[in-house]
Amino acid sequence: MRVNQRRSDVEIIAEMLRIGERGAAKTKIMYNANMSYSQMKKYLRFLTNQGYLDSVRTGNPHVTYQATDRGLNLLKSIDGFTEILGQYEG
Repeated sequence: MRVNQRRSDVEIIAEMLRIGERGAAKTKIMYNANMSYSQMKKYLRFLTNQGYLDSVRTGNPHVTYQATDRGLNLLKSIDGFTEILGQYEG
């Protein structure tokens, strides 16, 4: 059980990648990941710059963010690591 209820950067990144598995607009990412607009922009910039999310133009000016293969591999690694850590919690 976590004493501090704040999420870590890794938890936020994993959540954003999960949302991006099927593709999502900024607004959907922001609301589903329960974050502010400025937080969402910061993480979105990081994830796209690192190649974990791709922006896909689906209309004018609508853009959807989609997890890349690299992003899905990162998510799988995060989930595996989280599962291992969970086995050691008291």
